Amino acid sequence: MLRILGKATSINVRKVLWTCRELGLAFERDDWGSGFRPLQDPAFLALNPNAMVPVLVDSNPGNPGNPAELALWESNTICRYLATRYDTGEPDSLLPRDPAARARVEQWMDWQATELNNAWRYAFMALVRGSDAHRDTAQVAASCAGWNRHMGILARQLDHTGAFVAGASFSLADVVLGLSANRWLMTPMKREAYPAVDAWLARLEERPGFGEFCRNGIP
Repeated sequence: MLRILGKATSINVRKVLWTCRELGLAFERDDWGSGFRPLQDPAFLALNPNAMVPVLVDSNPGNPGNPAELALWESNTICRYLATRYDTGEPDSLLPRDPAARARVEQWMDWQATELNNAWRYAFMALVRGSDAHRDTAQVAASCAGWNRHMGILARQLDHTGAFVAGASFSLADVVLGLSANRWLMTPMKREAYPAVDAWLARLEERPGFGEFCRNGIP
């Protein structure tokens, strides 16, 4: 029923894989991306003209009036779709039905995709990917500082909730930001100490798929 296109090492693919594991969904995954089938392949571009992973293909999207399969791109959108289509865990669902509770989850998901990602991009490309286009030491330092500052925003939110990102219950916000926090921990840079983030990651260890798709062997 579900196919996920993208290599398992991609942080955005792992968002979708972790979400599927939380929901108990069976899926097939096809390797696409660097080292595998090229994203410029016309078959892939027909599904995502941006030539980026992941892509979700759902052969049974649940709309009787439109039985054709559904292809989606943008990792956070895919996670939202899966939670809306397949999650029956109300009231503690991954994406609450209550408008205010849902908005709190989605604001942190959007913050991850826009504010946090933009903060870490230059430092990550320089320090992890070794990109020749990201060698400016001043920009690396600024990116590291911005990354730490944004993680401080997350830490203060976790101090406030005392539990998970959007409140007392685990949600999609914890999936996408858990993977972001893991990337922060794995990047060779000077990090600020945020006990609230450490405690939150310890809570996430109890979740299905965390060790498989998020923590990557970090003790």
